[in-house]
Amino acid sequence: MDVGGRATVVAVVGPTATGKSHLGLDLAEALDGEIVNADASQLYRGMDIGTAKLPVAERRGIPHHLLDVLDVREESTLAAYQERVTVAIDDVCARGRTPILVGGSGLYARAALDVLEIPPTDPGARAAWEQRLETEGPDALHAQLREQDPAAARAIGPANGRRLVRALEVIELTGRPFSASMPTRTYRRPAVQVGLRADRPLLHERIARRASEMWEDGLLDEVRRLDGQGLRDGRTASRAIGYAQALGQLDGDLTRDQAIDETALATRRFARRQVAWFKADPRITWLDHDDPDLTDRALALICAARP
Repeated sequence: MDVGGRATVVAVVGPTATGKSHLGLDLAEALDGEIVNADASQLYRGMDIGTAKLPVAERRGIPHHLLDVLDVREESTLAAYQERVTVAIDDVCARGRTPILVGGSGLYARAALDVLEIPPTDPGARAAWEQRLETEGPDALHAQLREQDPAAARAIGPANGRRLVRALEVIELTGRPFSASMPTRTYRRPAVQVGLRADRPLLHERIARRASEMWEDGLLDEVRRLDGQGLRDGRTASRAIGYAQALGQLDGDLTRDQAIDETALATRRFARRQVAWFKADPRITWLDHDDPDLTDRALALICAARP
């Protein structure tokens, strides 16, 4: 599809376990589209079961971009993703097809869709702030951020240790407030965002079932294989939900049931953060994940964006 002569990006976002991948496929079939991944963990080769990555046989012959582009030992960075996703989207558009961005990694979706300045990073500076986070706790870091950049402190809050570390790192490296580089809601090219929602009890039920199915489908064997490929050396991959718990089971620190339960709990917490992140974006139109007319409703929204 085209808006004002420029291809429109269609984004399917929302919390985990709401069926984003399958809606993406339906929309790609209807719009002559190709899927562009916006799930940080699905960037990794071999991380399939624990990320609910669609097997090739279930992709309906639709091209998928930015899956399996990183080794588990590599760190996934927002800046590198932004470079890759810009190339992927521009390439799909240049061939006259519709990019269908699918995923629940909120900041990655913003990097794909919006004008976004990504500040520099430094491993040494970040490690120092992470050490302070571990020893002093997030409240102390939030208090410091509140002194140096009140706007960023209000936006981040005291519970998000990872973003607190990033904000203080950026201030140290640039001498500028972190809030000066925080993204604005300005699309890089025309876009339509569809969010999938589910009632919390049902979402929790789906998350628990998915966690159990991961182990039934062989997640422990997948992690054992990735462990031999250096998974523990991967700063990002080794911390992914499900993978960290499976490593704990392999090490004897967790039983199978404990690993599954901890995975479900961590996923529920992640889903709450996803909901809060995406709910803050007024450009997203929300649809019920189990609406029998879901695809038609999403297509109506997309068509309504045409001039």
